[in-house]
Amino acid sequence: MNSIDWKDALGKAFNMPVAQGPAEAEEHQPQDKGDALQQQGSARLDIVLERKGRAGKQATIVAGFICDDDALKQVASRLKGSLGVGGSARGGEILIQGDFRQRVLDLLQQMGFKARII
Repeated sequence: MNSIDWKDALGKAFNMPVAQGPAEAEEHQPQDKGDALQQQGSARLDIVLERKGRAGKQATIVAGFICDDDALKQVASRLKGSLGVGGSARGGEILIQGDFRQRVLDLLQQMGFKARII
């Protein structure tokens, strides 16, 4: 009895490399964006005060995060808890209600992020 695997036979027929198992399949998986805390010190974050489209209310925006929304929400939760205000986090940005630019800058620097006020 012939012990040729069908994947080997198919690979030979079309001159294609044959995957050897789950280890090789993992190599081709796209890398995720990573944890927000892993990006500390690598990218600079921009802190902006925004008033437009908010009925005259002020909002502090922290932009420049390169991570998934779950990791971003953890950082936003720490900021909101320290400041005692509301806000949201999505799409690489954290929105803090009110004008807290200097305090947000200080907190982010304490966490190890590079940030600047624009």
